[in-house]
Amino acid sequence: MNSRTTYLLLTILASVGMLSSAPIFAQTETPVSIWTDKSSYDHNSVINVQGKVANIRPGADITIRITGPTGNIVTVDQVKVNSDGTFQTTFNTSGILWKFDGTYVIKATYGPQEINNKVLVELTGGTPSVPQVTACKAGELNASGHCIPYSISGATITSTKLSIGTTSLIIQLDANNNGGTISLDLPRSVIDSKFNGKDDQFFVLVNGEEVSFDETVTSSTRSLTIMFPAGAEEIEIIGTFVIPEFGTIAALILAVAIISIIAVSARSRLSILPKY
Repeated sequence: MNSRTTYLLLTILASVGMLSSAPIFAQTETPVSIWTDKSSYDHNSVINVQGKVANIRPGADITIRITGPTGNIVTVDQVKVNSDGTFQTTFNTSGILWKFDGTYVIKATYGPQEINNKVLVELTGGTPSVPQVTACKAGELNASGHCIPYSISGATITSTKLSIGTTSLIIQLDANNNGGTISLDLPRSVIDSKFNGKDDQFFVLVNGEEVSFDETVTSSTRSLTIMFPAGAEEIEIIGTFVIPEFGTIAALILAVAIISIIAVSARSRLSILPKY
């Protein structure tokens, strides 16, 4: 083997060695991670919630908000973040606000920029969720037993519900790579938005971000056309009125939600007061 060939071989081996020793960078860490000890519970369990934040913000707590399968706010709480970025808390599933079987969404929000993440758990062995007693026609959504005419392109709808706690219609989507458009004829008797007796604008969120929309108004309906991007998972239409689903239980849910939010706000104000 001549010297030129030897030099070329050594160069190739050195290049391979440099590539093999080059660091492999991990994927960017999720700003807020949250998980539970199990994915399914009964109605007399303790849910252990744990999580971690990637970047600690001094003085900022984790806000945990849990919503039930009917869209009701089950509880709102604040949790301290440890020095290593971890946080932990527990919730007991016994109680009237946990009575329904189904999927409960545990959402963690952190910092002034409201970075968030969520985990889903299933409760079984209790009261079935409110049955869909109304058989809606083709081209109608069944939102907590109420039929809403709609049309959609670029996605399929996986679930729909009315939330008393947030006075909103929540639509879960499975959007394709190009996004699409949804049009809904919202009956005023089911959901509406008014201020001082006059029509007020709905507040529409797609994946938690406010979006613009087109609207046509009649005496009985408010028709909305909303565009959504590729990968959209949730559309929430927030008004000022949603037809009650459970009578007196609805009032109890709303009262507990308001009390929880007031308590969290009070704790937030106290946490920023100077200590002497």
